[in-house]
Amino acid sequence: MQRLSAIGLVFALSFNVTASAATPVAPGIDLIAGEFIPNHQPDGNSILFRAPDGLIVMDTGRHAAHTQQILDYAQQAKLPIRAVINSHWHLDHIGGNPRIRAAYPQVRIYASNALAGATKGFLADYRKYLVDAIAKASDEQRDSLRDELAIIDAGPALAPNEIVSQTRSLRIAGRRLELHLEKYSVTAGDVWVFDPATRTLAAGDLVTLPVPFLDTACPARWKSALYNLAHADFKLLVPGHGAPMQRREFETYRSAYGNLLACTASTKLKAECIDGWVHDAGALIAEKDRAFANSLLDYYVDTSLRPEPAKAAKLCGA
Repeated sequence: MQRLSAIGLVFALSFNVTASAATPVAPGIDLIAGEFIPNHQPDGNSILFRAPDGLIVMDTGRHAAHTQQILDYAQQAKLPIRAVINSHWHLDHIGGNPRIRAAYPQVRIYASNALAGATKGFLADYRKYLVDAIAKASDEQRDSLRDELAIIDAGPALAPNEIVSQTRSLRIAGRRLELHLEKYSVTAGDVWVFDPATRTLAAGDLVTLPVPFLDTACPARWKSALYNLAHADFKLLVPGHGAPMQRREFETYRSAYGNLLACTASTKLKAECIDGWVHDAGALIAEKDRAFANSLLDYYVDTSLRPEPAKAAKLCGA
């Protein structure tokens, strides 16, 4: 997740979910949970698939401490990292790519080609913001802003060397996975992964809690992507942010998302739509996270769900 206009909001919030050691989610699949901590940008979830020839990592986080957990896992398991799959180009999902590449120079990185467009658009704008913010920041804030700038300036080290241009089944490091591509949903190109052996689906930011992270999204096409996820034969879904879900929990999320879009397309007040999301998502949102959800949706309703027509058209590929 990467919010240019909302970055100050993220820094100010005290939402705190602490990452822990890798947690098994299915046979041969472990999760290193992402985190939000005060005064820091987030890390997305990282999913580690054990394969006959080594490890496959889906999403590498943003901060060095998160990526180091992945590297430590590989060292303790005595398995090399053979491949990385990036669900999308947001910095909290690709920021660890350079560190993984430095440790494993032969690693293959699979992703859509959407980073190329983002580098010239959203990330170029964000870089300008960071340069200006660093000049004005306090000493405490300056280090984190410079870390952000360093990720963007890693340039080619972030990029894939295996472009996912369509949905296909692949044998990666000896393990068969299905890589699915959704265009113009959360970003211009989002990859989700289905592991048929365990019926585990890694959704990336097509599923996020406590709210959908809509900064670069086409909301209507995101809804269509959720429909595609629903038709996969999964038992467990691992989101880009938040805890793994059973199918019934995913259907709760999908229904709540559809209701949110319908509400914001109507004449209902913003507060009604926000309350509706929190009500419909129910137990998916922990009580302690509800203020955070309200704050984010207060921003997203205006900027993403009721945006200027030109912005909406651009993010939907028009």
